[in-house]
Amino acid sequence: MLETVIVGGGLCGLSLAVALQAQGRSFALYEARDRLGGRVLSVPSEKASMRLDLGPTWYWPETQPGMTKLVADLGLITFLQNDNGTVLRLHDHDKQPVPTEVENVHAGARRVEGGMATVIEALAAKIPADTIHLGFALKAVIDRGDHVELHFRNDAVVEARRVVLAMPPRIVEEHVRFEPSLPDNLIQAMQETYTWMAGEAKGVLAYDKPGWREEGRSGNAFVTHEQAVFGEIFDACDATGTRAALGGFLALAPALRTSFAAGLPMLMGNQMGQVFGPQYEHGEQHYQDWAAEEFTATRHDQIRPDDHPHYGNPFLRQVLWDGKLFLGGSETATYAGGYMEGALDSARRLARDVGRFAPAVVVPLQPGKEGISNVDSVAQFGQWVANRQNNVLDTYRTTLNKLMASPDKEIVTQRAMVATVEQVFSEALLQLESLPFDMQGIAIDKGRSDLTPQILKSFDGFIQFLIDAVIQYNRTSCALSNFPGEDKPSKDYLQAILRDIAAAWKEFCLSVNAYFVSKTPAVAAAS
Repeated sequence: MLETVIVGGGLCGLSLAVALQAQGRSFALYEARDRLGGRVLSVPSEKASMRLDLGPTWYWPETQPGMTKLVADLGLITFLQNDNGTVLRLHDHDKQPVPTEVENVHAGARRVEGGMATVIEALAAKIPADTIHLGFALKAVIDRGDHVELHFRNDAVVEARRVVLAMPPRIVEEHVRFEPSLPDNLIQAMQETYTWMAGEAKGVLAYDKPGWREEGRSGNAFVTHEQAVFGEIFDACDATGTRAALGGFLALAPALRTSFAAGLPMLMGNQMGQVFGPQYEHGEQHYQDWAAEEFTATRHDQIRPDDHPHYGNPFLRQVLWDGKLFLGGSETATYAGGYMEGALDSARRLARDVGRFAPAVVVPLQPGKEGISNVDSVAQFGQWVANRQNNVLDTYRTTLNKLMASPDKEIVTQRAMVATVEQVFSEALLQLESLPFDMQGIAIDKGRSDLTPQILKSFDGFIQFLIDAVIQYNRTSCALSNFPGEDKPSKDYLQAILRDIAAAWKEFCLSVNAYFVSKTPAVAAAS
Protein backbone atom coordinates (compact mmCIF):
# COMPACT_ATOMS: atom_id res chain seq x y z
CA MET A 1 0.00 0.00 0.00
CA LEU A 2 1.22 3.48 -0.84
CA GLU A 3 2.14 5.81 2.01
CA THR A 4 1.05 9.10 0.39
CA VAL A 5 -0.83 9.78 -2.83
CA ILE A 6 -0.73 13.25 -4.33
CA VAL A 7 -3.58 14.01 -6.74
CA GLY A 8 -2.71 16.94 -8.99
CA GLY A 9 0.47 17.44 -10.99
CA GLY A 10 0.59 21.22 -11.01
CA LEU A 11 3.19 23.35 -9.26
CA CYS A 12 1.81 22.59 -5.78
CA GLY A 13 1.61 18.82 -6.26
CA LEU A 14 5.05 18.56 -7.87
CA SER A 15 6.65 20.78 -5.22
CA LEU A 16 5.16 18.59 -2.51
CA ALA A 17 6.43 15.48 -4.29
CA VAL A 18 9.94 16.93 -4.41
CA ALA A 19 9.73 17.76 -0.69
CA LEU A 20 8.59 14.23 0.20
CA GLN A 21 11.35 12.81 -1.98
CA ALA A 22 13.90 14.94 -0.12
CA GLN A 23 12.49 13.70 3.20
CA GLY A 24 12.89 10.10 2.09
CA ARG A 25 9.14 9.45 2.12
CA SER A 26 7.34 7.18 -0.34
CA PHE A 27 4.63 8.65 -2.54
CA ALA A 28 2.92 8.51 -5.93
CA LEU A 29 1.50 11.37 -7.97
CA TYR A 30 -1.65 11.10 -10.10
CA GLU A 31 -2.62 13.75 -12.66
CA ALA A 32 -5.87 13.95 -14.65
CA ARG A 33 -4.31 15.50 -17.74
CA ASP A 34 -1.88 13.83 -20.11
CA ARG A 35 0.75 16.36 -19.07
CA LEU A 36 2.12 17.89 -15.87
CA GLY A 37 1.81 21.54 -14.95
CA GLY A 38 -1.91 22.20 -14.51
CA ARG A 39 -2.41 25.85 -15.39
CA VAL A 40 1.28 26.19 -16.27
CA LEU A 41 1.37 25.73 -20.03
CA SER A 42 4.20 26.65 -22.44
CA VAL A 43 3.71 25.79 -26.11
CA PRO A 44 6.27 25.79 -28.94
CA SER A 45 6.19 28.47 -31.62
CA GLU A 46 7.69 27.65 -34.99
CA LYS A 47 7.88 31.26 -36.12
CA ALA A 48 9.46 32.58 -32.91
CA SER A 49 11.59 29.47 -32.26
CA MET A 50 10.73 29.55 -28.57
CA ARG A 51 8.02 28.47 -26.16
CA LEU A 52 5.14 30.79 -25.36
CA ASP A 53 3.35 30.90 -22.02
CA LEU A 54 -0.40 30.45 -22.24
CA GLY A 55 -0.68 30.14 -18.47
CA PRO A 56 1.36 31.93 -15.78
CA THR A 57 4.04 34.15 -17.27
CA TRP A 58 5.63 36.12 -14.44
CA TYR A 59 6.82 36.06 -10.87
CA TRP A 60 7.77 39.05 -8.70
CA PRO A 61 11.03 38.74 -6.68
CA GLU A 62 10.09 41.69 -4.49
CA THR A 63 7.04 39.95 -3.02
CA GLN A 64 7.47 36.28 -3.92
CA PRO A 65 10.44 34.78 -2.06
CA GLY A 66 9.39 31.20 -2.69
CA MET A 67 9.45 31.51 -6.47
CA THR A 68 12.67 33.49 -6.33
CA LYS A 69 14.35 30.78 -4.29
CA LEU A 70 12.91 27.98 -6.41
CA VAL A 71 14.16 29.24 -9.77
CA ALA A 72 17.56 29.91 -8.20
CA ASP A 73 17.72 26.43 -6.63
CA LEU A 74 16.73 24.86 -9.95
CA GLY A 75 19.45 26.81 -11.73
CA LEU A 76 17.02 28.37 -14.20
CA ILE A 77 17.73 31.51 -16.21
CA THR A 78 15.30 34.38 -15.72
CA PHE A 79 14.92 37.83 -17.24
CA LEU A 80 13.07 41.06 -16.59
CA GLN A 81 9.76 41.60 -18.34
CA ASN A 82 10.20 44.33 -20.93
CA ASP A 83 8.39 47.56 -20.04
CA ASN A 84 10.70 49.95 -21.91
CA GLY A 85 8.90 52.29 -24.26
CA THR A 86 5.53 53.96 -24.54
CA VAL A 87 2.23 52.34 -23.62
CA LEU A 88 -0.68 52.37 -26.08
CA ARG A 89 -4.26 52.98 -24.98
CA LEU A 90 -7.24 52.43 -27.26
CA HIS A 91 -10.47 53.91 -25.91
CA ASP A 92 -12.52 54.11 -29.15
CA HIS A 93 -12.77 51.37 -31.75
CA ASP A 94 -13.02 53.98 -34.55
CA LYS A 95 -9.85 55.82 -33.55
CA GLN A 96 -6.14 55.19 -33.32
CA PRO A 97 -4.48 54.17 -30.04
CA VAL A 98 -2.95 56.97 -27.99
CA PRO A 99 0.68 56.57 -26.84
CA THR A 100 1.32 57.47 -23.22
CA GLU A 101 4.44 57.86 -21.14
CA VAL A 102 6.73 54.99 -20.18
CA GLU A 103 5.16 53.00 -17.33
CA ASN A 104 6.43 50.21 -15.12
CA VAL A 105 3.35 48.17 -15.95
CA HIS A 106 4.62 44.85 -14.62
CA ALA A 107 6.33 46.19 -11.49
CA GLY A 108 9.63 44.32 -11.80
CA ALA A 109 8.13 41.01 -12.93
CA ARG A 110 10.52 38.38 -14.22
CA ARG A 111 10.06 35.52 -16.67
CA VAL A 112 11.78 32.16 -17.00
CA GLU A 113 13.79 31.40 -20.12
CA GLY A 114 12.09 28.58 -22.00
CA GLY A 115 8.71 29.38 -20.48
CA MET A 116 7.24 28.62 -17.07
CA ALA A 117 6.93 24.95 -18.04
CA THR A 118 10.71 24.84 -17.53
CA VAL A 119 10.01 25.08 -13.79
CA ILE A 120 7.60 22.15 -14.00
CA GLU A 121 10.06 20.04 -16.01
CA ALA A 122 12.91 20.77 -13.60
CA LEU A 123 10.78 19.74 -10.61
CA ALA A 124 9.56 16.57 -12.34
CA ALA A 125 13.17 15.60 -13.03
CA LYS A 126 13.80 15.53 -9.28
CA ILE A 127 11.40 12.64 -8.60
CA PRO A 128 11.41 9.09 -9.98
CA ALA A 129 9.55 8.81 -13.28
CA ASP A 130 7.65 5.73 -12.07
CA THR A 131 5.99 7.77 -9.31
CA ILE A 132 4.15 9.91 -11.89
CA HIS A 133 0.88 8.66 -13.39
CA LEU A 134 -0.87 10.71 -16.09
CA GLY A 135 -4.46 10.39 -17.31
CA PHE A 136 -5.90 9.60 -13.87
CA ALA A 137 -8.98 11.76 -13.17
CA LEU A 138 -10.20 11.32 -9.60
CA LYS A 139 -13.89 10.65 -9.01
CA ALA A 140 -14.17 9.34 -5.42
CA VAL A 141 -12.26 9.21 -2.13
CA ILE A 142 -13.40 6.76 0.54
CA ASP A 143 -12.23 6.56 4.16
CA ARG A 144 -11.52 2.90 4.94
CA GLY A 145 -10.46 3.43 8.55
CA ASP A 146 -6.73 2.75 8.46
CA HIS A 147 -6.32 3.91 4.85
CA VAL A 148 -7.97 5.81 2.02
CA GLU A 149 -9.33 4.33 -1.18
CA LEU A 150 -9.19 6.40 -4.37
CA HIS A 151 -11.35 5.70 -7.41
CA PHE A 152 -10.42 7.12 -10.82
CA ARG A 153 -12.46 7.48 -13.99
CA ASN A 154 -10.36 4.88 -15.79
CA ASP A 155 -11.64 2.35 -13.21
CA ALA A 156 -8.31 2.25 -11.37
CA VAL A 157 -8.55 1.88 -7.59
CA VAL A 158 -5.59 2.97 -5.46
CA GLU A 159 -5.13 2.52 -1.71
CA ALA A 160 -2.95 4.78 0.42
CA ARG A 161 -2.34 5.69 4.05
CA ARG A 162 -3.11 9.32 3.22
CA VAL A 163 -4.05 11.46 0.22
CA VAL A 164 -3.27 15.05 -0.70
CA LEU A 165 -5.62 16.74 -3.17
CA ALA A 166 -3.39 19.40 -4.76
CA MET A 167 -6.25 20.71 -6.88
CA PRO A 168 -8.44 23.83 -7.04
CA PRO A 169 -11.08 23.53 -4.29
CA ARG A 170 -13.97 24.06 -6.71
CA ILE A 171 -12.70 21.27 -8.96
CA VAL A 172 -12.56 18.95 -5.97
CA GLU A 173 -16.06 19.90 -4.84
CA GLU A 174 -17.58 19.50 -8.30
CA HIS A 175 -15.83 16.33 -9.50
CA VAL A 176 -15.00 14.22 -6.43
CA ARG A 177 -17.36 12.24 -4.21
CA PHE A 178 -16.35 11.68 -0.58
CA GLU A 179 -17.39 8.91 1.80
CA PRO A 180 -18.11 10.11 4.41
CA SER A 181 -19.16 13.53 3.18
CA LEU A 182 -17.00 16.54 3.97
CA PRO A 183 -18.20 19.05 6.60
CA ASP A 184 -20.75 21.59 5.36
CA ASN A 185 -18.56 24.58 6.22
CA LEU A 186 -15.73 23.10 4.15
CA ILE A 187 -18.01 22.41 1.17
CA GLN A 188 -19.24 26.00 1.30
CA ALA A 189 -15.67 27.30 1.44
CA MET A 190 -14.75 25.19 -1.58
CA GLN A 191 -17.71 26.47 -3.58
CA GLU A 192 -16.93 30.08 -2.70
CA THR A 193 -13.25 29.90 -3.67
CA TYR A 194 -12.82 31.17 -7.23
CA THR A 195 -10.24 29.19 -9.19
CA TRP A 196 -7.59 31.73 -10.13
CA MET A 197 -7.63 32.57 -13.87
CA ALA A 198 -10.20 29.84 -14.54
CA GLY A 199 -12.53 32.22 -16.35
CA GLU A 200 -9.74 33.76 -18.42
CA ALA A 201 -8.37 33.17 -21.90
CA LYS A 202 -4.98 34.11 -23.26
CA GLY A 203 -3.62 34.51 -26.75
CA VAL A 204 -0.02 34.94 -27.93
CA LEU A 205 0.93 35.90 -31.47
CA ALA A 206 4.45 35.29 -32.80
CA TYR A 207 6.17 37.44 -35.42
CA ASP A 208 9.40 37.61 -37.44
CA LYS A 209 10.72 40.59 -35.49
CA PRO A 210 9.61 42.94 -32.68
CA GLY A 211 9.14 46.06 -34.74
CA TRP A 212 7.22 47.77 -31.95
CA ARG A 213 10.42 47.98 -29.92
CA GLU A 214 12.20 49.68 -32.82
CA GLU A 215 9.34 52.22 -32.83
CA GLY A 216 9.91 52.99 -29.14
CA ARG A 217 6.93 51.04 -27.88
CA SER A 218 6.99 48.68 -24.92
CA GLY A 219 4.47 46.22 -26.30
CA ASN A 220 2.11 47.11 -23.46
CA ALA A 221 -1.36 48.21 -24.49
CA PHE A 222 -4.79 48.58 -22.90
CA VAL A 223 -8.01 48.41 -24.91
CA THR A 224 -11.04 49.73 -23.06
CA HIS A 225 -13.80 50.19 -25.64
CA GLU A 226 -16.86 47.92 -25.64
CA GLN A 227 -15.73 45.89 -28.65
CA ALA A 228 -12.33 45.01 -27.18
CA VAL A 229 -11.03 41.52 -27.91
CA PHE A 230 -7.78 41.82 -25.95
CA GLY A 231 -8.18 43.97 -22.86
CA GLU A 232 -4.48 43.96 -21.95
CA ILE A 233 -1.52 43.27 -24.24
CA PHE A 234 2.14 42.78 -23.34
CA ASP A 235 5.52 42.08 -24.89
CA ALA A 236 6.12 38.31 -24.97
CA CYS A 237 9.59 38.32 -26.58
CA ASP A 238 12.49 36.28 -25.26
CA ALA A 239 15.31 37.64 -23.11
CA THR A 240 17.28 38.85 -26.13
CA GLY A 241 14.34 40.63 -27.71
CA THR A 242 15.04 38.95 -31.03
CA ARG A 243 12.37 36.24 -30.86
CA ALA A 244 9.19 38.23 -31.25
CA ALA A 245 5.72 37.78 -29.75
CA LEU A 246 2.85 39.76 -28.27
CA GLY A 247 0.55 38.27 -25.68
CA GLY A 248 -2.82 39.34 -24.42
CA PHE A 249 -5.67 38.58 -22.03
CA LEU A 250 -9.04 38.41 -23.72
CA ALA A 251 -11.65 40.93 -22.68
CA LEU A 252 -14.51 38.74 -23.92
CA ALA A 253 -16.47 36.80 -21.31
CA PRO A 254 -16.38 32.97 -21.52
CA ALA A 255 -19.85 32.74 -23.12
CA LEU A 256 -18.90 35.25 -25.82
CA ARG A 257 -15.65 33.44 -26.53
CA THR A 258 -17.68 30.29 -27.15
CA SER A 259 -20.14 32.13 -29.41
CA PHE A 260 -17.34 33.72 -31.43
CA ALA A 261 -15.11 30.65 -31.49
CA ALA A 262 -15.04 30.31 -35.29
CA GLY A 263 -14.16 33.95 -35.86
CA LEU A 264 -11.95 34.46 -32.83
CA PRO A 265 -8.61 34.01 -34.68
CA MET A 266 -9.59 36.78 -37.11
CA LEU A 267 -10.78 39.02 -34.25
CA MET A 268 -7.53 38.57 -32.31
CA GLY A 269 -5.48 39.37 -35.41
CA ASN A 270 -7.58 42.43 -36.18
CA GLN A 271 -7.12 43.69 -32.62
CA MET A 272 -3.33 43.39 -32.76
CA GLY A 273 -3.33 45.10 -36.14
CA GLN A 274 -5.51 47.95 -34.90
CA VAL A 275 -3.29 48.58 -31.89
CA PHE A 276 0.21 48.08 -33.31
CA GLY A 277 -0.29 48.38 -37.06
CA PRO A 278 -1.53 46.20 -39.94
CA GLN A 279 1.76 44.28 -40.15
CA TYR A 280 0.87 42.63 -36.81
CA GLU A 281 -2.51 41.32 -37.92
CA HIS A 282 -1.26 37.97 -39.22
CA GLY A 283 1.01 36.58 -36.52
CA GLU A 284 1.30 32.88 -35.70
CA GLN A 285 -1.52 32.43 -33.18
CA HIS A 286 -1.59 30.37 -30.00
CA TYR A 287 -4.68 30.42 -27.82
CA GLN A 288 -5.86 28.89 -24.55
CA ASP A 289 -9.34 29.28 -23.07
CA TRP A 290 -9.02 28.14 -19.47
CA ALA A 291 -12.78 28.42 -18.90
CA ALA A 292 -13.20 25.52 -21.36
CA GLU A 293 -10.77 23.30 -19.43
CA GLU A 294 -12.58 20.58 -17.49
CA PHE A 295 -9.78 20.26 -14.96
CA THR A 296 -9.43 24.01 -14.40
CA ALA A 297 -12.84 25.67 -14.50
CA THR A 298 -16.20 24.76 -12.98
CA ARG A 299 -19.64 26.16 -13.66
CA HIS A 300 -19.02 28.67 -10.83
CA ASP A 301 -15.87 30.03 -12.49
CA GLN A 302 -17.57 31.38 -15.60
CA ILE A 303 -18.11 34.71 -13.84
CA ARG A 304 -14.76 36.46 -13.67
CA PRO A 305 -13.99 38.67 -10.64
CA ASP A 306 -13.07 42.31 -11.27
CA ASP A 307 -9.99 42.11 -9.07
CA HIS A 308 -7.77 39.53 -7.42
CA PRO A 309 -10.06 37.40 -5.23
CA HIS A 310 -9.44 37.18 -1.51
CA TYR A 311 -7.98 33.77 -0.65
CA GLY A 312 -6.92 32.13 2.59
CA ASN A 313 -10.08 30.54 4.01
CA PRO A 314 -8.79 28.46 6.97
CA PHE A 315 -11.38 25.72 6.40
CA LEU A 316 -9.44 24.76 3.25
CA ARG A 317 -6.35 24.01 5.35
CA GLN A 318 -8.01 21.61 7.78
CA VAL A 319 -6.44 18.20 8.33
CA LEU A 320 -9.28 15.77 7.67
CA TRP A 321 -10.10 12.16 8.48
CA ASP A 322 -7.58 11.90 11.34
CA GLY A 323 -4.64 12.87 9.19
CA LYS A 324 -5.57 10.84 6.10
CA LEU A 325 -6.92 13.66 3.89
CA PHE A 326 -5.34 17.02 3.04
CA LEU A 327 -6.40 19.79 0.65
CA GLY A 328 -3.90 21.90 -1.26
CA GLY A 329 -3.41 24.10 -4.29
CA SER A 330 -2.66 27.78 -4.71
CA GLU A 331 -6.17 28.84 -3.68
CA THR A 332 -5.64 27.36 -0.19
CA ALA A 333 -2.47 29.36 0.53
CA THR A 334 -2.12 31.75 3.43
CA TYR A 335 0.02 34.04 1.27
CA ALA A 336 -0.11 34.93 -2.45
CA GLY A 337 -3.19 32.81 -3.09
CA GLY A 338 -3.80 32.23 -6.78
CA TYR A 339 -0.22 32.91 -7.83
CA MET A 340 2.55 30.35 -8.30
CA GLU A 341 3.95 31.67 -5.03
CA GLY A 342 0.72 30.55 -3.39
CA ALA A 343 1.14 27.06 -4.85
CA LEU A 344 4.59 26.86 -3.23
CA ASP A 345 3.24 28.22 0.06
CA SER A 346 0.58 25.51 0.02
CA ALA A 347 3.12 22.79 -0.82
CA ARG A 348 5.32 23.78 2.13
CA ARG A 349 2.31 23.66 4.45
CA LEU A 350 1.35 20.23 3.13
CA ALA A 351 4.88 18.90 3.58
CA ARG A 352 4.73 19.97 7.24
CA ASP A 353 1.26 18.52 7.81
CA VAL A 354 1.98 15.22 6.06
CA GLY A 355 5.16 14.91 8.13
CA ARG A 356 3.13 15.12 11.33
CA PHE A 357 1.11 12.01 10.41
CA ALA A 358 3.59 9.99 8.34
CA PRO A 359 6.11 7.50 9.78
CA ALA A 360 9.41 8.91 11.00
CA VAL A 361 12.30 9.17 8.58
CA VAL A 362 15.94 9.97 9.19
CA VAL A 363 16.99 13.05 7.23
CA PRO A 364 20.75 13.66 7.21
CA LEU A 365 22.01 17.11 8.10
CA GLN A 366 22.74 19.27 5.09
CA PRO A 367 26.40 19.05 4.03
CA GLY A 368 28.47 21.86 5.40
CA LYS A 369 26.07 22.59 8.28
CA GLU A 370 27.32 19.99 10.72
CA GLY A 371 28.13 21.26 14.17
CA ILE A 372 25.71 24.20 14.14
CA SER A 373 23.73 24.09 17.36
CA ASN A 374 20.06 24.83 17.83
CA VAL A 375 21.05 27.90 19.85
CA ASP A 376 22.99 29.19 16.85
CA SER A 377 20.11 28.49 14.48
CA VAL A 378 17.58 30.23 16.74
CA ALA A 379 19.96 33.21 16.99
CA GLN A 380 20.35 33.32 13.21
CA PHE A 381 16.59 33.30 12.82
CA GLY A 382 16.26 36.09 15.38
CA GLN A 383 18.76 38.18 13.45
CA TRP A 384 16.81 37.60 10.26
CA VAL A 385 13.61 38.82 11.95
CA ALA A 386 15.40 41.93 13.25
CA ASN A 387 16.71 42.72 9.78
CA ARG A 388 13.29 42.13 8.25
CA GLN A 389 11.71 44.52 10.73
CA ASN A 390 13.99 47.26 9.46
CA ASN A 391 12.41 47.18 6.00
CA VAL A 392 8.89 45.98 6.76
CA LEU A 393 7.46 49.46 6.24
CA ASP A 394 8.84 49.44 2.68
CA THR A 395 6.90 46.22 2.06
CA TYR A 396 3.75 47.82 3.40
CA ARG A 397 4.15 50.92 1.23
CA THR A 398 4.72 48.82 -1.90
CA THR A 399 1.63 46.74 -1.18
CA LEU A 400 -0.45 49.81 -0.32
CA ASN A 401 0.49 51.57 -3.58
CA LYS A 402 -0.58 48.52 -5.60
CA LEU A 403 -3.93 48.42 -3.82
CA MET A 404 -4.54 52.13 -4.33
CA ALA A 405 -3.86 51.65 -8.06
CA SER A 406 -6.25 48.67 -8.32
CA PRO A 407 -9.99 48.87 -9.07
CA ASP A 408 -10.83 47.72 -5.53
CA LYS A 409 -9.88 50.59 -3.23
CA GLU A 410 -11.80 49.50 -0.15
CA ILE A 411 -10.07 49.09 3.25
CA VAL A 412 -6.64 49.45 1.64
CA THR A 413 -4.78 49.92 4.94
CA GLN A 414 -6.22 46.75 6.39
CA ARG A 415 -5.53 44.70 3.28
CA ALA A 416 -2.02 46.10 2.90
CA MET A 417 -1.10 45.38 6.53
CA VAL A 418 -2.46 41.84 6.42
CA ALA A 419 -0.71 41.14 3.11
CA THR A 420 2.52 42.51 4.60
CA VAL A 421 2.49 40.28 7.66
CA GLU A 422 1.50 37.28 5.56
CA GLN A 423 4.46 37.94 3.25
CA VAL A 424 6.80 38.25 6.23
CA PHE A 425 5.50 35.03 7.76
CA SER A 426 5.89 33.20 4.45
CA GLU A 427 9.47 34.44 4.17
CA ALA A 428 10.09 33.48 7.80
CA LEU A 429 9.00 29.88 7.19
CA LEU A 430 11.35 29.69 4.23
CA GLN A 431 14.15 31.04 6.38
CA LEU A 432 13.33 28.59 9.17
CA GLU A 433 13.41 25.63 6.80
CA SER A 434 16.84 26.68 5.53
CA LEU A 435 18.40 26.44 9.01
CA PRO A 436 19.75 23.21 10.53
CA PHE A 437 18.23 21.92 13.75
CA ASP A 438 19.22 18.88 15.79
CA MET A 439 15.88 17.27 16.58
CA GLN A 440 17.27 14.47 18.72
CA GLY A 441 16.08 14.94 22.28
CA ILE A 442 13.67 17.79 21.46
CA ALA A 443 10.62 17.39 23.68
CA ILE A 444 7.01 17.65 22.59
CA ASP A 445 4.65 18.70 25.38
CA LYS A 446 0.93 18.49 24.59
CA GLY A 447 1.67 18.76 20.90
CA ARG A 448 4.05 21.74 21.16
CA SER A 449 7.73 21.49 20.32
CA ASP A 450 10.26 22.99 22.73
CA LEU A 451 11.71 24.90 19.79
CA THR A 452 8.47 26.63 18.85
CA PRO A 453 8.39 29.31 21.60
CA GLN A 454 12.09 30.02 21.05
CA ILE A 455 11.43 30.83 17.40
CA LEU A 456 8.24 32.78 18.04
CA LYS A 457 9.97 34.94 20.64
CA SER A 458 12.02 36.45 17.82
CA PHE A 459 8.87 38.31 16.75
CA ASP A 460 8.37 40.07 20.09
CA GLY A 461 7.49 43.67 19.28
CA PHE A 462 7.42 43.11 15.52
CA ILE A 463 3.67 43.57 15.01
CA GLN A 464 3.54 46.63 17.29
CA PHE A 465 6.45 48.15 15.37
CA LEU A 466 4.58 47.66 12.10
CA ILE A 467 1.35 49.14 13.47
CA ASP A 468 3.12 52.22 14.85
CA ALA A 469 5.07 52.72 11.62
CA VAL A 470 1.93 52.35 9.48
CA ILE A 471 -0.08 54.83 11.56
CA GLN A 472 2.73 57.37 11.32
CA TYR A 473 3.16 56.80 7.59
CA ASN A 474 -0.56 57.03 6.84
CA ARG A 475 -0.85 60.35 8.66
CA THR A 476 1.84 61.90 6.47
CA SER A 477 0.83 60.28 3.16
CA CYS A 478 -0.54 62.75 0.61
CA ALA A 479 -1.97 59.91 -1.48
CA LEU A 480 -3.96 58.50 1.45
CA SER A 481 -5.47 61.89 2.22
CA ASN A 482 -7.83 61.15 -0.68
CA PHE A 483 -9.04 58.00 1.08
CA PRO A 484 -11.22 59.05 4.04
CA GLY A 485 -10.62 56.93 7.11
CA GLU A 486 -7.37 55.45 5.78
CA ASP A 487 -4.99 58.28 6.67
CA LYS A 488 -6.21 58.28 10.27
CA PRO A 489 -7.72 54.83 11.01
CA SER A 490 -10.45 54.82 13.65
CA LYS A 491 -10.31 52.67 16.77
CA ASP A 492 -12.81 50.19 15.28
CA TYR A 493 -10.83 50.03 12.03
CA LEU A 494 -7.63 49.28 13.96
CA GLN A 495 -9.41 46.58 15.91
CA ALA A 496 -10.52 44.93 12.67
CA ILE A 497 -6.93 45.06 11.41
CA LEU A 498 -5.64 43.54 14.64
CA ARG A 499 -8.15 40.69 14.39
CA ASP A 500 -6.92 39.81 10.90
CA ILE A 501 -3.28 40.05 11.95
CA ALA A 502 -4.00 37.87 14.99
CA ALA A 503 -5.50 35.21 12.70
CA ALA A 504 -2.40 35.35 10.48
CA TRP A 505 -0.14 35.11 13.55
CA LYS A 506 -2.05 32.07 14.83
CA GLU A 507 -1.67 30.36 11.47
CA PHE A 508 2.05 31.13 11.47
CA CYS A 509 2.50 29.78 15.00
CA LEU A 510 0.77 26.55 14.05
CA SER A 511 2.94 26.25 10.93
CA VAL A 512 6.15 26.74 12.90
CA ASN A 513 5.10 24.12 15.41
CA ALA A 514 3.96 21.71 12.68
CA TYR A 515 7.37 22.05 11.03
CA PHE A 516 9.25 21.11 14.20
CA VAL A 517 6.83 18.32 15.14
CA SER A 518 7.19 16.80 11.67
CA LYS A 519 10.98 16.84 12.09
CA THR A 520 10.92 15.14 15.50
CA PRO A 521 11.45 11.38 14.94
CA ALA A 522 9.85 10.11 18.15
CA VAL A 523 6.65 12.09 17.62
CA ALA A 524 6.41 11.26 13.94
CA ALA A 525 6.76 7.58 14.75
CA ALA A 526 4.04 7.78 17.37
CA SER A 527 1.53 9.58 15.09
